[in-house]
Amino acid sequence: MFKRIFGKSKIEKSLLEEQKNLSKNDLIPTHIAIIMDGNGRWAKKRAMPRIAGHHEGMKTVRKIARCADDVGIKILTLYAFSTENWKRPKQEVDFLMSLPQQFLKSFMPEIMERNIRVQLIGEKDELPQTTKAVLNEAIEKTKDNTGLILNFAMNYGSRAEIVKAMKDIMIEVRDGKLTIDDINEETINAYLMTSQLPEPDLLIRTSGEVRLSNFMLWQLAYTEFWFTDTLWPDFDEQCFMEAILDYQKRNRRYGGLKGEEMN
Repeated sequence: MFKRIFGKSKIEKSLLEEQKNLSKNDLIPTHIAIIMDGNGRWAKKRAMPRIAGHHEGMKTVRKIARCADDVGIKILTLYAFSTENWKRPKQEVDFLMSLPQQFLKSFMPEIMERNIRVQLIGEKDELPQTTKAVLNEAIEKTKDNTGLILNFAMNYGSRAEIVKAMKDIMIEVRDGKLTIDDINEETINAYLMTSQLPEPDLLIRTSGEVRLSNFMLWQLAYTEFWFTDTLWPDFDEQCFMEAILDYQKRNRRYGGLKGEEMN
């Protein structure tokens, strides 16, 4: 309770800075993806409407984006709205569609100051016009920034992404621009929405759920997973650093025997 009123103690802030500095001495993940889960449950636990949880979760996005930038992460991909989320009550969907405007309006000065670049993956054309306009404006305004890429997955579904990639490849084959022999993993990567990004090194999912929920199914083939019971609105810089420090202890073998004896 006192933390919520007065903020983090000096000891906690000192520990966080120490962890940030410690992490820089080891391999920093280039690309972190996060499934932000638990906003509704956070609100329910407090007898509040679900939209209150989404509003609180927006504040967490700011905190984690700052922390990622401070540590030296190059890309932070946030699963903001899935293709399945349209099934939710209209009031909740409408509120979720208004969040980009609220977030970008308040955070844009700092985004520019920090040299952050905003990007988007997902079916943008199906978003409401106001939401689309706000996102397009942010993407255009930050396109020349060279710092952290803050990549929002908005109206995104991995299966739909893969189906579209397959159709686009088939069209290229039909038109003689590709042959069957040209199709390999690199070809498929080139037709995905993430074609300009490296695959995530670390996936974080909050709220205790242990599944991917149709998120980056192709791209996460060799990604390290980190799950936490913490609900997204309660996920703070300390949790984020814990995930990074845990990642740095892992041996990423990519199917080989890196760091192990071969008999």
